[in-house]
Amino acid sequence: MSTRVKICGITRLEDAQLAIAAGADALGFVFYEPSPRYVSPEVAAAIIRELPPFVVTTALFVDASETYVRQVLEQTQIDLLQFHGDETPAFCEQFNRPYIKALRVKPTLDLLAEQKRFQSARALLLDAYKPGVPGGTGESFDWALIPKALAPKIILAGGLDAGNVARAIAEVKPFAVDVSGGVEASKGIKDANKIKRFFEEVSCANEV
Repeated sequence: MSTRVKICGITRLEDAQLAIAAGADALGFVFYEPSPRYVSPEVAAAIIRELPPFVVTTALFVDASETYVRQVLEQTQIDLLQFHGDETPAFCEQFNRPYIKALRVKPTLDLLAEQKRFQSARALLLDAYKPGVPGGTGESFDWALIPKALAPKIILAGGLDAGNVARAIAEVKPFAVDVSGGVEASKGIKDANKIKRFFEEVSCANEV
């Protein structure tokens, strides 16, 4: 099965179009104001209105209020929610949308227990742990920490780029990979050549 690809941190229509043309299955929009990739609901809605069908749009939140999540949903009509903070399963489940729960991986985290805890999640997204940084660290983590039984069900993130994504797919065999900084010219601005090279490496890995 081919590894799916999500391009996160979309802030401009032209970047969304580049990602889709390269073969992206999903696009991520960051609704977390401290992030350099933050986008307002109004801007995200304007981008989403221009997208073709069959591209999944994803809203990323970090410990947002219920009110704010509902506001974003109403304004953008986004497809999928992605929670990167300390949200509980009950919080994630209340919005009548499928959701992804992001986990920051470190040796003390029991990923199988977290999978059971968030069994209502569409998937778990595994990212690098960095104190005080909820995501977008640009750093990878020890993929050996991922249980083999869990790997086909996860979205792998954390420091991926054209230089390591093929190895990541070969070693982990995740359902999908998620990239943001690894395909950027600067924070929040995507690079067409980096996107192209990233998808070339994913394709090569899928052919093995």
